Amino acid sequence: MEMRYKLLGGSGLKVSEISLGTMTFGEDWGFGASAEACRGILEAYRARGGNFIDTANKYTNGSAERIVGELVRGDRGAWVIATKYSLSMNDADPSASGNGRKNLVQSVEASLKRLGTDYIDLLWVHAWDWTTPEAELMRALDDVVRAGKVLYVGMSDAPAWVVSRANAIAELRGWSPFIGIEIEYSLIERTVERELVPMASRLGLGVLAWAPMAGGVLTGKYTRGGGKDAARAAMNQGRLDERGLRVARAVDAVADELGCSSAQVALAWLRSRPAQVIPIIGARKPEQMQDCLGCLDVVLPAAALERLDAASRVPLGFPYEFLGDPGTERVVYGATAARLDVTNPVRRLASGG
Repeated sequence: MEMRYKLLGGSGLKVSEISLGTMTFGEDWGFGASAEACRGILEAYRARGGNFIDTANKYTNGSAERIVGELVRGDRGAWVIATKYSLSMNDADPSASGNGRKNLVQSVEASLKRLGTDYIDLLWVHAWDWTTPEAELMRALDDVVRAGKVLYVGMSDAPAWVVSRANAIAELRGWSPFIGIEIEYSLIERTVERELVPMASRLGLGVLAWAPMAGGVLTGKYTRGGGKDAARAAMNQGRLDERGLRVARAVDAVADELGCSSAQVALAWLRSRPAQVIPIIGARKPEQMQDCLGCLDVVLPAAALERLDAASRVPLGFPYEFLGDPGTERVVYGATAARLDVTNPVRRLASGG
């Protein structure tokens, strides 16, 4: 199937339904791809219609941004480039980290230089820092938008209440709001369905999912007897518990039945979610990217979705299970409870309905 395009959140920004992740662009961290391999990865992505590149100033110590800039040179306008700031770029300098205005300004200037461009399509706040006031953050982000250096802004790795409060401030004061959130989301990591995903649906925010294959756990790497990725094994320890491996084996079983790869099943599941979810796919080899993009051709049957949901479901916790209990609904709505079209939105997302 051909790549489709979405308007990200409530904006007019047109992005492909799959984003190209570039944390593997560059060999500075010991597990990335060479510049030549990166070119092959980008070409494979572009050949399927992709236009949405996700990078960050921190990735491979800045090499990822430089490689992206070189690869899109001459065709910059056809690409939607998203980058991030917040994480420390100099451990000895407290001003080189965090979400405050000073780090924002110097980070944007440095990213523009590495990317070789005069504007960034989408700037993500990489992580909530627990110190910068929401009003300062949103005003500073609005300033770089008004200066023409950034077109849109988004928030990565933050509590739902932070995003909601920040956007309320921005909307009240006529500043640029977040148009999307970037979160870890996969069959192994579904706790985001408690607060973050329902918030995004309610507020009209796009959802970009990082680690959609759970660091390779959902590719069959650890369940089909293949070689282990020593460079990233330590990063996956929290995903390789009994539950994580059970989910991975369920993905493998569905893949075998459908005649596709486990990675394609994991990505197809994300693309089937009720919310507007865009998986971020990274690779170290062009053939890996080509395999992942095969998820565009995979449609999961209802029975397969039910099995995957059963293997990966997480408890919603309070207050959602309390509010969704039939007894509670009877008290809240009275005798008409059974005749009201009332659904718990978080329960709906968690069940895939």
